[in-house]
Amino acid sequence: MKLLKLKIAILAIVSCAAGPLFAGELLPVKNCAWCHGTSLQGFAVAPRLAGQRQQYIVNQLQRFHAHVRDNFYSRNYMWAAAANVGPELARELAAYISSLPPEAAQDGPKELVAEGRTIYEMGVPDLNVVACVACHGPRAEGVRQIPRLGGLSYYYLQRRLQQWQQGFDAAAAPMPRIARNLSPRQLDALASYLSYVSYGSFER
Repeated sequence: MKLLKLKIAILAIVSCAAGPLFAGELLPVKNCAWCHGTSLQGFAVAPRLAGQRQQYIVNQLQRFHAHVRDNFYSRNYMWAAAANVGPELARELAAYISSLPPEAAQDGPKELVAEGRTIYEMGVPDLNVVACVACHGPRAEGVRQIPRLGGLSYYYLQRRLQQWQQGFDAAAAPMPRIARNLSPRQLDALASYLSYVSYGSFER
């Protein structure tokens, strides 16, 4: 693990000197591919980045840099990876990543999809949980700094919601409060549904 963290840190440092992201000159993207896969469609525990909202990526890189996003994976991987990514490089990297076509993970338990869709579209009024569609859009496509959720891995979404329940990344309002109000089954159902959402191309 120490060796991997060292490699990520070294690549991040080199990336800062790489200049603008011209075609064929994507060293920072190669850095991302260490954990997120060569096509940035996710790998192991790392989330899918392809097609993510540009402003959201920039925002999260800033949060990693400032150590605001503080769960285990952030601390042990992304803090080092983002340490030397300045504002200009973050914008260029995010622009490239957001232009990649996303692919839905489709890896959640199918028997939970219908329940998850109801939570996403209607919320859970009895628990004061608003409908996710209100912020993330009808196809979970996100907007500006609100992330795309559609097609992300069930396992990543499940873990992210659990992290908010556990008190990590507490400044990411209103998600910690929403996550705390969901039962384990509701959390799993929501993550499962979102893993199957595929909306194709959209206006960035």
